[in-house]
Amino acid sequence: MGKKFDYTRFARRFATRFPFLTFILSQVSFWLIAYVLLAILAHLLLLTAGPSLRASISLKANIVLAIFVGFFNGIAAGLVGLFFEKRFFYNKSLGIIIFGKAIINLVIFIILLSVVRSVLYPFLMEQMSLKEDPATAQQSWDAFFYFLLIFNIAAGLLINFINQVNRKYGPGVLLPLLLGKYRKPREEQRIFLFMDLHSSTSLAEALGHLKYSAFIRDSFMDINSVIPDCNAQVYQYVGDEVVVTWTLEEGLKDLACVRFYFACEARFASRSKHYLSKYGQVPKFKAGLHMGIVTAVEVGDIKRDIAYHGDTLNTAARIQGVCNEYNKRFLTSRYVLDHSGLQNFYETESIGTIRLKGKTQPVEIVSIESNPTPQ
Repeated sequence: MGKKFDYTRFARRFATRFPFLTFILSQVSFWLIAYVLLAILAHLLLLTAGPSLRASISLKANIVLAIFVGFFNGIAAGLVGLFFEKRFFYNKSLGIIIFGKAIINLVIFIILLSVVRSVLYPFLMEQMSLKEDPATAQQSWDAFFYFLLIFNIAAGLLINFINQVNRKYGPGVLLPLLLGKYRKPREEQRIFLFMDLHSSTSLAEALGHLKYSAFIRDSFMDINSVIPDCNAQVYQYVGDEVVVTWTLEEGLKDLACVRFYFACEARFASRSKHYLSKYGQVPKFKAGLHMGIVTAVEVGDIKRDIAYHGDTLNTAARIQGVCNEYNKRFLTSRYVLDHSGLQNFYETESIGTIRLKGKTQPVEIVSIESNPTPQ
């Protein structure tokens, strides 16, 4: 029997390898669906006006126009989201971002509609041997412009909402969520990494709460920049702690769950001048890693989310909690060591079998160092 297709895994891998293409394709798909549906609905609505209009209405022409406008509007929306927001709207207020993108989208919309009016529409009329009454043409196009403008604003708000939901849950999660995949609890094999800022209390006192919050923000932004390369997924942020997760296959492939921590350290080191000049300290995180069976379920009503429950998360959190006690920055369980073979690629040291807080059975803890072992 063939391996079952996992849409979420495929979507996440594709988004990791081709982030630019993924976003553009998603925007094109959304706008194509929106405009094709509009063309069909408008066609059906006009047919109700009576037999006199049916001879001059072509669904084929409407679909062609819808595909043209939807395709190029989707590309334009994708480019605006990726280029302008990252290069010009970065660190700007939400109001400026919304206003700026609205102006840019309006300009693009007017250009597209002008092309349709002066080039594409006359071509289709000629190809289909349809005639237009010049006396009513301008009046019809004026009404058509305002109609599409209102539709564009409404569709844009809906698509931007979908984009934000997609960003919250990550690639490949929205569709399974809509289909009710997590409505009932389901077991999954996952890896969890708990990363907590080292010496957070003393750092908060030294910086003050406003500057400390900015420090946390910058740290998390740098952590997020590493996530695509390691196929990771942020589960949640809790204060100065970030919890990252993988499916078993994604996390163990090329030891992505271990590489992620050291990639974050390398990212902080490469940005050390920024942190030292602004905060006087480079971020240092302590981490705990564990894997096993968890239960995934959609929770909440006013605010919905996908929650993971189980001993795996508790163990990973407890392992991270003893980093200071043993003066180690990255600890994992012996169970991870035995099932990943990471000792063949990284220096490891057994801390011993200890009883973690809240657990009845002792767990052997192992530290992981960044220096790869010689092969």
